[in-house]
Amino acid sequence: MTVSDRWLLPDGVEDILPPLAGRIESLRRDVMDTCQRWGYQLVIPPLIEYLESLFTGTGHDLELQTFKLTDQLTGRMMGVRADMTPQAARIDAHTLGEEGITRLCYAGHVLHTRPRHMLTGRTPIQAGCELFGSASESADMEVISLMLETLRVAGLPRIHLDLAHVAIYESLVGEADFDRDTEASIFDAMARKSVPELDELLGECPEGSAGSRLRRLARVSGGPEALDEARQILSGASEALDSALDQLERVSRMLARDFPEISFGFDFCELRGYNYHTGLVFAAYVPGHGDSVAKGGRYDAIGSDFGRARPATGFSLDIRALVSLGERVVQRQGAIWAPADQDPALEGVISGLRLTEAVVRALPEDEGCDPATRGCNRQLVKRDGQWVVESLD
Repeated sequence: MTVSDRWLLPDGVEDILPPLAGRIESLRRDVMDTCQRWGYQLVIPPLIEYLESLFTGTGHDLELQTFKLTDQLTGRMMGVRADMTPQAARIDAHTLGEEGITRLCYAGHVLHTRPRHMLTGRTPIQAGCELFGSASESADMEVISLMLETLRVAGLPRIHLDLAHVAIYESLVGEADFDRDTEASIFDAMARKSVPELDELLGECPEGSAGSRLRRLARVSGGPEALDEARQILSGASEALDSALDQLERVSRMLARDFPEISFGFDFCELRGYNYHTGLVFAAYVPGHGDSVAKGGRYDAIGSDFGRARPATGFSLDIRALVSLGERVVQRQGAIWAPADQDPALEGVISGLRLTEAVVRALPEDEGCDPATRGCNRQLVKRDGQWVVESLD
């Protein structure tokens, strides 16, 4: 390794420098403040945990995204968190153990072995909310509404929300009774929206069978007309499927009423990242960005693996991505430049100003520098024996 190589960071890992770091931190605070105003309590899960806890009920994809290491104290395998949702589920089920409704929010770095797609790195700053203890549609509405509110806080323009229901896929696959390998191939093709692969896997299924319905459903996406088309494909299949479609229709109507500025659609092939979800799922998009900017859904199964079955729903988002995509304007007043003067009165003035203002104190090496290069637009000057703040202009 040469001296020049020594300071290189791994691919997908970056330093976040001023002023971007300040914009990211400002949004993180505002998102967490918004969540807490809705009654969600902040938790700070650990960066590393034993693998058994991190992977509980989450499926194979999360395991592939997790860096693994050996605990030098116990010899057990640990992982660096790649998703904070399972940690929140563990906290609710095992650490808190409260009855009734629990609302938790969090924000922090996660680490991925590979970027999820070309537009992201390997160290997203994940924020999210989880609601435990309610299986009601009202809980789903609350979580989706809060997610949309956080996207509004981030200044995202023209949000589109896709709705889907995991129970539709699970019911059809369960009825078809595929072998494990075929089912895994179908799930993978659905998640990648590969219609040709689904045609190859399901093309020989007889008309009206669960496999045939699944193949036709994979082609359905769009607005309210997509829901009507799905009803035709699934007509007479089962009450569970009718119930899932009814829920999608009710939720979409309520959201359209409450968020008229947002476009809504249905994508019955949307399974990416939903390995542990069990019901209504959703994902938000903005024009020109190929991946979702926020997503979530119901996941009633995870808590049982921690010894306490609890209905749950939640969402997560990447703060770093929202900053780059949003049109959020953060008004920040410039700092005040204080000279390298040892006047005791100056010390008192600086201390008082720092209760509400940023004050940069000059050091001997700063002699002759332009205060504007230190982020200052005002300065402390002595007038008639008093230290006062004046503009640098």
